[in-house]
Amino acid sequence: MGADKALLEINGVPLVLRVAREIGKVCGSVTLVGDPGTYQIPGLAVVPDEFPGEGPLAGIEAALRCSAADWNLIVACDMPALDTAILEFLFTAAMAGPGAGFGADVALPRYENGQVEPLCGVYHRRCHSVIRAALTAGIRRVTDALQTLALIYIPVASTAPFVNLNTPEDLRKYQHG
Repeated sequence: MGADKALLEINGVPLVLRVAREIGKVCGSVTLVGDPGTYQIPGLAVVPDEFPGEGPLAGIEAALRCSAADWNLIVACDMPALDTAILEFLFTAAMAGPGAGFGADVALPRYENGQVEPLCGVYHRRCHSVIRAALTAGIRRVTDALQTLALIYIPVASTAPFVNLNTPEDLRKYQHG
């Protein structure tokens, strides 16, 4: 992307703040995983990553390590099209999963083509030890780290809410619709 995606602005609002506002409508609190020296956004707690530079799995580990909540909505900071309805749906599905959430560890969206979106999911705090062990073992791919956990897949018809901004072209397309 050539710049920190979290701080890219869309209509004058940093991407991370735009995503945090949607999450905040569903969750009691929002925490950003990253370098506290880099991310100083009023009203947004920042926790450091113990595995810097190791990808999204390290961010999930940090979020679960620092959370006091049983269920945690974990979302990548580069998904500007998220909306409250899809986030609430994920939470509801996770908590109403097998045995009202008991026995389920993670609820993830799954598209009609079978692809899973692990960077917008609801993770139970008990996943932390498995994810940390995966990182320690050198595993970096999120879906590989989740192999031993009980997953609930939430069917979603469209990838639109989960679009990522990974390149300047992605950003231009999103901004010009």
